Amino acid sequence: MNQIYARPWTGTAIIVIGLIALALGIAICVNYGYQDIKLITVWEAIFRFDPDSGEHQIIRALRLPRVLGGAIIGAGLSVAGAIMQGMTRNPLADSSLLGLTAGAGFALALVFAFFQGVSFNVLLLIAFLGAGVGAVLVFGLSSMARGGMTPVRLVLAGAAVTALLTAISEGIALYYRIGKDLSFWYAGAIAGIRMSQLEIMFPWVAVALLGAIALSRSITLLSLGEDVARGLGLRSGRVKLAGLAIVLILAGAAVAVAGAIGFVGLLIPHVTRKLVGVDYRWIIPCSAVLGALLVIIADLAARMINPGSEVPVAALIAIIGVPFFLYLARKEERSL
Repeated sequence: MNQIYARPWTGTAIIVIGLIALALGIAICVNYGYQDIKLITVWEAIFRFDPDSGEHQIIRALRLPRVLGGAIIGAGLSVAGAIMQGMTRNPLADSSLLGLTAGAGFALALVFAFFQGVSFNVLLLIAFLGAGVGAVLVFGLSSMARGGMTPVRLVLAGAAVTALLTAISEGIALYYRIGKDLSFWYAGAIAGIRMSQLEIMFPWVAVALLGAIALSRSITLLSLGEDVARGLGLRSGRVKLAGLAIVLILAGAAVAVAGAIGFVGLLIPHVTRKLVGVDYRWIIPCSAVLGALLVIIADLAARMINPGSEVPVAALIAIIGVPFFLYLARKEERSL
């Protein structure tokens, strides 16, 4: 049990240094773009906004929502992945790999096809429900296999459900001619985020992140095994239900705003555990900081690779995420 409280000083350093780096990264990302804008102008646009200034309009309407949205999405996906890995004791768990992202995308396809013009609040709720449908399908399918649910079977079920829901979504897009509406979801980009969307999404994500921190000790106990957790008096059913609700909110909000950005929730929790140990009271806040930092750095790199023609941020993260996933899958297969 001592390893649960492994490296608190490392966790504190990650949070402090990470928040400083995040603030600097946000400033650099807001400053960088097709039109160069001085940092002092960025400061004035945030704290002394002049609606008659074109540069202030660019910062407040385009660049700031994009960067803040990327940070919020990165934090949310990372924490969702950490919770899933802790509750299921599955190192391959991630919202994009276990059907949640595809489920949310499928739900959005139905909305665009049959209920166009709904408010963003409704869109968020539909994305939450779609993520839940994806999760139910994946966990139900993997538990039906002989020998029960295993990490590899869970991922295989996730791949099958993701392929099915994505194919149906593409069919709906072709038949009802809503390909342009769904194109943002397939690309996985944060360029189109607007402040009005953040104002609606942020309270949901903030409450979910606070809930994740409140559950962190219970998730640590679950990560040690359900028998151990119950022996220590944990009501594992309630914890899992609350954890699943948090994951659905975080994954659904990310998909509704930015589309399919995968592997953030797979990469960051593993890196964080290597740095701070297995105590989720440190893993969750550190994952939030590092996940936010990863997405805004990837977005900045996406803009710098080919100026004037951006690379989707999801593609850059996948370049790192796919080899890491294959490494984990091979390692997990050897342990079976």
